[in-house]
Amino acid sequence: MISKETIDKIFSTARVEEVISDFINLKKSGSNYKGLSPFVDEKTPSFMVSPSKQIWKDFSSGKGGNVVTFIMEQEHYTYPEALRYLAKKYNIEIEEDSKEQTETQKEIQLNKESLYQLSEVANEYFQNQLWKTEEGNNIGISYFRERSIRDDIIKQFQLGYSPKEWEAFTQFAFNKGYKKEILEQSGLTIFKDVTDKGFDRFRERVIFPIHSFSGRVLGFGGRILQNNVKASKYLNSPESEIYHKSQVLYGLFHAKSFIIKEDNCFLVEGYMDVISLYQNGIKNVVASSGTSLTVEQIRLIKRLTNNITILYDGDQAGIKASFRSIDMILEQEMNVKVLLFPDGEDPDSFARKHTADEIELFFKENSKDFIRFKTDILLGETNGDPIKKAGLIRDIVGSIALIKNLIQREIYVKECSRILDISEQVLFSELAQLTQQNTQTGVSSNKRQQVVLQPVDKSQQEEIDFTYKIEEDILELLLSYGDHQIVISYLEEEEPYTTTVIEEIVQRFKEDDLQLTIDFYNKIYLEIIEGIENNQLRTGEYFVKSKEDDITQFAAGKLLKKYSISNNWELKEIYVPTLEQNLSKNTKDVILKYKAIRISEINKKLAKELSSGEISEERRLEIFNQIMTLDKLLKQIHRLENRVI
Repeated sequence: MISKETIDKIFSTARVEEVISDFINLKKSGSNYKGLSPFVDEKTPSFMVSPSKQIWKDFSSGKGGNVVTFIMEQEHYTYPEALRYLAKKYNIEIEEDSKEQTETQKEIQLNKESLYQLSEVANEYFQNQLWKTEEGNNIGISYFRERSIRDDIIKQFQLGYSPKEWEAFTQFAFNKGYKKEILEQSGLTIFKDVTDKGFDRFRERVIFPIHSFSGRVLGFGGRILQNNVKASKYLNSPESEIYHKSQVLYGLFHAKSFIIKEDNCFLVEGYMDVISLYQNGIKNVVASSGTSLTVEQIRLIKRLTNNITILYDGDQAGIKASFRSIDMILEQEMNVKVLLFPDGEDPDSFARKHTADEIELFFKENSKDFIRFKTDILLGETNGDPIKKAGLIRDIVGSIALIKNLIQREIYVKECSRILDISEQVLFSELAQLTQQNTQTGVSSNKRQQVVLQPVDKSQQEEIDFTYKIEEDILELLLSYGDHQIVISYLEEEEPYTTTVIEEIVQRFKEDDLQLTIDFYNKIYLEIIEGIENNQLRTGEYFVKSKEDDITQFAAGKLLKKYSISNNWELKEIYVPTLEQNLSKNTKDVILKYKAIRISEINKKLAKELSSGEISEERRLEIFNQIMTLDKLLKQIHRLENRVI
């Protein structure tokens, strides 16, 4: 776990405008910067960055936050991954918080870091062997050029070469100080006995490093180049503390920004499929190399898009495998299409024979939704046999039953009815049976839901909306101006006193045991109270550093406004008082208004209880007295607000 001291150092060192300008063209706009949103298509810039407050706000998508949350949103990193990215950018050494770790946890963490370091060392070693040795040039570079891979792509994917010598890398790693145990765990060296004598797993192979989502090297794939040996053509790193092949997609680190941009991910099988397509303009492509497609891999893609297109060559094994993948993707509430290449072609060979425009056109014209794909494949096997056709229909309806979205499900049923020339009623009946079976066996819980429409009480809706508004106003004062001093008094004869906005609001609410009624707002309010108890005034600057995205975005939105009053107004002697200039009055008003609302709410509840007719005479009298007392309080508050009832 990254220590608090390191996190504080990252926040104090990283400049939000510097980090964001790596991704967006920012232009000066007053004291802030403006640019086009990276999250939505827009022509007018609505993305704002405040260097003074170290926050950003995208008014098109509603997203906002601090420098860490920007990296999380832009690169789809986790919180720790974003911190590590910034630490690397600003050369900040990551310190782990050892106090919170047991000895076992410390050992596991140390072991993981050693594996990561060894993987990086190996990656650099293999690249040096490829580019800087005669053997690497003659064998490795020649192979990649035979496959029409450009040098810039070789370098971008950090491809390498492992030499013929049996223990070349092993000796290199020993000389670097790495022990037998860590080499064996990484799978880079294979030890056959208890001695330190080992040999390189990837000897005499071209190397494909496998990166994590955030770009760290987790393991390797190696392809042998000799045809006269019995060894496997491709060899992958074994499972380790850092490499779990079912949770990794080859090429995802390079493809993720293009997947977001295209809102689609092409899924292939091999390393060269990814590289050849990427080089020829299809950059939103990944591979599930070394394993059948897994749920974990699908969820990785879902972080970036809800759309997957599976690319397969035309062999029967691939086609049958695609059926299983389709159902898994549908279960994850994603949209799936399938594209088959012509006989004898795979993504790699097809990409090398065609231009980028030809590839794009072929993909566009030949990608089919899963119903049409299954129908085209399976109808050919039925040979007009009605029994086999019934099985085909049941197979397709079985896939539709996995879709949780009822509207999507109905659309696919209509499509299936049209293609297979069978009534929708029959398909819905079959769908209901399959859904019920799935529910009973625990496979799925997609039972058709009945939507019950409830009439909305408009007066109650307005009351709820008003409560949201007033509580949001309270939080805006607390976050934007909480540490500002105000001079305040409620009665003319009362001596004004000096306090802060936070302390005044919290103290006045405590008098009546008040908290905010909206859960999200109250969560922030309780943290503000906790801050006072720890002698801290927690304003927006505190909350934009929260680990919780919704809090960070809310705080950023309050600190950074889309519009500000033009300086030209002052030149024309038009003066508009700001919230800050009327801070004392606004603080007093919001406290009194909120108390009045809460008193009115209590009054309504009491009146409702009084009208129920199921209360004792003693309770009835008690309610009358309470209502009279509350009415007096309400009149006092309105007088303080200078309002007439």
